[in-house]
Amino acid sequence: MQHRVRAVLLTPNDTMLLIKRIRPGTDPYWVIVGGKIEPTDASPEDALLREVREEIAGEAEIVSLLHTVETDGERQDFYLATIEKWSFEDRTGPEFSQEGRGEYLLEEIPLTSEALDAVNLLPSEFATVLHEAVERGDLLAAG
Repeated sequence: MQHRVRAVLLTPNDTMLLIKRIRPGTDPYWVIVGGKIEPTDASPEDALLREVREEIAGEAEIVSLLHTVETDGERQDFYLATIEKWSFEDRTGPEFSQEGRGEYLLEEIPLTSEALDAVNLLPSEFATVLHEAVERGDLLAAG
């Protein structure tokens, strides 16, 4: 089973960081920072911190596990984390240099229902969970 980890990254500005994906022939969509757990990662949390370093050149602090999505052959753990500094220009993830992967754009999204409604966040099951957490004010309390 493929195991992935993702981080809902809360900033000091009461925003979260999302990656907008633009690929030929597909409508734009947004994803949470993260990726596959590698055999060299000591734990899912270590994998998550590595992915944050690779994808946005930032250091995150994990707050808690927020939700898990399991589908045929894949498990994704979504963590709540805080981040104070990042540099998208200094990212090093291997996916950024692969041909045909399309564009990756880092966006800061306000922690509001309206802002989440304005983006096509995938996977949709997690988008619903995140939307509910925003409406309850759970993320503002954690940040």
